[in-house]
Amino acid sequence: MRHSPRPALAPQAVPSQHPAREKWVRAMVDLVITGDCVVTPHSIGPADVAIAGGQVVAVAERGAFPLSAGARLVDARGKIVMPGGIDPHTHCLWPVVVPSGEPTLTQGPSIVGKAALFGGTTTIIDFTRVMHGQTVQGAIEQRIAAWTDDGCPCDWALHTMVEGDLGPEIPGQLGEAIEAGHASVKIFTTDITPSRKGRMVDFGDIWEVFQVLAKRGGLGVIHAEDNDIVMHMYAKLFREGRAGFENMAEVHNTLSEDLSFRRVLKLAEHVPGTALYMLHVSAANGVRAIREARSKNQAVYGESLHQYMLYTQEDYKRPNGQMYHTYPSLKSQADQDELWRGAMDGTIGCIATDELCCSLSVKTQGSRIDDTTGGNSGVEPRVALMYSEMVGKRGFTLRQFVNAVSTNAAQVMGLYPRKGAIAPGADADICILDPALRRTVRAEAMHETDYSPWEGRQVDAWPCMTILRGKVVVEGDRWLGDAKGGIWLPRRIPAEIRAGAAL
Repeated sequence: MRHSPRPALAPQAVPSQHPAREKWVRAMVDLVITGDCVVTPHSIGPADVAIAGGQVVAVAERGAFPLSAGARLVDARGKIVMPGGIDPHTHCLWPVVVPSGEPTLTQGPSIVGKAALFGGTTTIIDFTRVMHGQTVQGAIEQRIAAWTDDGCPCDWALHTMVEGDLGPEIPGQLGEAIEAGHASVKIFTTDITPSRKGRMVDFGDIWEVFQVLAKRGGLGVIHAEDNDIVMHMYAKLFREGRAGFENMAEVHNTLSEDLSFRRVLKLAEHVPGTALYMLHVSAANGVRAIREARSKNQAVYGESLHQYMLYTQEDYKRPNGQMYHTYPSLKSQADQDELWRGAMDGTIGCIATDELCCSLSVKTQGSRIDDTTGGNSGVEPRVALMYSEMVGKRGFTLRQFVNAVSTNAAQVMGLYPRKGAIAPGADADICILDPALRRTVRAEAMHETDYSPWEGRQVDAWPCMTILRGKVVVEGDRWLGDAKGGIWLPRRIPAEIRAGAAL
């Protein structure tokens, strides 16, 4: 496992004005990006970005860095130079039950990480699943070994996921994991489907975990649905002979999201210092619950998925409508409209994928409300799609777009300013997005699997170059990266993120 932690550095706009330092910086620079639309923490506009040793060493006026021998100049004029994307919600090497009844694993980080880089995403955050009978440390070690064996071309981190009845030793072990750099803990408030009994954590155990998060500086990453409502609706629809997956929104419904979000948020209120990240917000009720909590300065952050932002429950009725599904479920147009309002006002701070990379045959194998495969193959087109939908169609600023696909996730998840910023001291993770590369999304042209839920959708731009820690890993359609070049990233949730609604 490769690991290179460093202390957090405050972003700066320009290099030091000391002549000796400037001469030293010029001598060591091995890559300069010059552009007229460079997104830094302080400005968006013309700049040169100087890179050396895998880091950004300076950002300054164009022409400030005469190239030394062997250094490369990348001309990004007419393009958008932005921090590499961060997808905080992926599921690599994840078990999926196939018709034989035996679970198979989805594609691993070797595939998903490469697709991410082709799409301008340089960091993904996945999950360690702590199964019954495992220690937290043992599960983490096993997960890291699996990722190391498969290899990940982009950088990565792991949430720790606990489930079911938690033994009394688990909260303490989670505290140790937080101290070791695994700063976020995923919790389910539902079993999701009747066949997944044992996934839900009861509220007493959640209360215990929240106390550990508050004491050790962790982040609760919550899949919140009301289990009573969800299981009631499964039984009701089965009785009524309406078990087709097109009825999914009736099971994983808006009432469930409303009740569960508010209950989780109220519990967190009673444990001062608890910070929450609400996963895959899908309904207007969830947006409103988060917005109300944030208005009271509660430390809660919202994530939605590009599926929820762009598809509704009506899309289940399309051919192979399972393609558009992930749990909880797609909702109505009114719910989607509120998600966009939440993204505009900051209630929804991150747009992730819930990546689950499998074949079309596996994705569409289930046809009922209780056996449809969740997740989606979407990490590669995410950045281009959201640029097109946010900036191109809905009037979001370029800053809001970059925050939603990169910077906010870095800040909430404890990666900033190492990640999510083009600033001196940050890793040189950069996506150059080219508005001249307008294209139609086609699965055959991407690097994930044999289908895309975005097939045929027009996008207004596409990454023409991706840089990971100073190395050009994708240029045009050429792969230049290292199959195992990604590193695991230890994380600490910043005090300001935990203290209140910081973003």
